[in-house]
Amino acid sequence: MINESEVKVKSLQKALEILNCFTRKSSWGVTEISELLDLNKSNVHNILSTFKAMNYLDQDPESGKYKLGLSVYSLCYSLGESLSIGSIAAPYLQELADFAKERVYLAIPHEDEIIYVNSAYPKADIGLMRAIIGEHAKMHCTGLGKAMLAFLPAEQQQTYLSKPLQPYTEYTITDKDRLLAELEEIRRQGYAVDNMEHEFGIKCVAMPILGRNRQVAAAVSISGPSLRFDEEKIEVLVRELRNKVKELESII
Repeated sequence: MINESEVKVKSLQKALEILNCFTRKSSWGVTEISELLDLNKSNVHNILSTFKAMNYLDQDPESGKYKLGLSVYSLCYSLGESLSIGSIAAPYLQELADFAKERVYLAIPHEDEIIYVNSAYPKADIGLMRAIIGEHAKMHCTGLGKAMLAFLPAEQQQTYLSKPLQPYTEYTITDKDRLLAELEEIRRQGYAVDNMEHEFGIKCVAMPILGRNRQVAAAVSISGPSLRFDEEKIEVLVRELRNKVKELESII
């Protein structure tokens, strides 16, 4: 939460609130942001134009909408490098990607969201790599998020469940009792499955990484097209995930 008493430069706060809109969705128009934040359109336009001039935003020449630019990705890369677990896990993530021939992601918990801090791709997917470091997602709709949420203290779980569970696809769990039952099952079996709950056609299996104090440090997932993730494959992936997670937990 923002401590308003510590905000000394209101214009900077306004600019960053505009930039934070891009954690909700990937592209925005001036009017959309103006209405969302209840700001003057000319002020929003000037701030967006400044971010564009500094390469923090790009603008689509046809729609006129803005999206994140390369300067943001550079910051995200620096963040990923500074987070020790992201660096430590890198070779293990690549081993998982090569084994599964699927994409592998690492995320950490942050308030009611997950933040992606590293990823690995099988060789066949190198041309399809995208910058994901620094992207956010809600916990209840992702395998990574559910894996972490299941092992967070009960108080933190209740805080999360006190808020509406936004649907992202028709498969997103939005019923709180059903989510609680799934979290219990995740704790029992030690892993979570995202069954197209965040993105249609994408399925993943995820497992939490617990620190020395047995608190949630991060989670790792293997993700790919849902048609490739049958029960037999999930069992194979879970075994390999469990091995890699044990290795990571022994060194973090």
